[in-house]
Amino acid sequence: MGLAQYAVTAVGNHWTVLHDGDAKSEYETKEAAFESAAAAASLAIRQGHEVHLSVPGNAQDGAGRRAGATARVESGD
Repeated sequence: MGLAQYAVTAVGNHWTVLHDGDAKSEYETKEAAFESAAAAASLAIRQGHEVHLSVPGNAQDGAGRRAGATARVESGD
């Protein structure tokens, strides 16, 4: 199977999830974007894909919008 990549990203005052480089929805909070990405990642894992999920940490600009920390979930059975 292939690789499914999900990245929670700030867009202005909202958040989005890039899935393989494509963003389709906006979320009010980083947590809501993460929950959406995690649900999609769970389905991809069940389908046998390797999954990468990244979420920025809270640092640098105080709003937590451009920090560099990531959480990575990988499945590669």
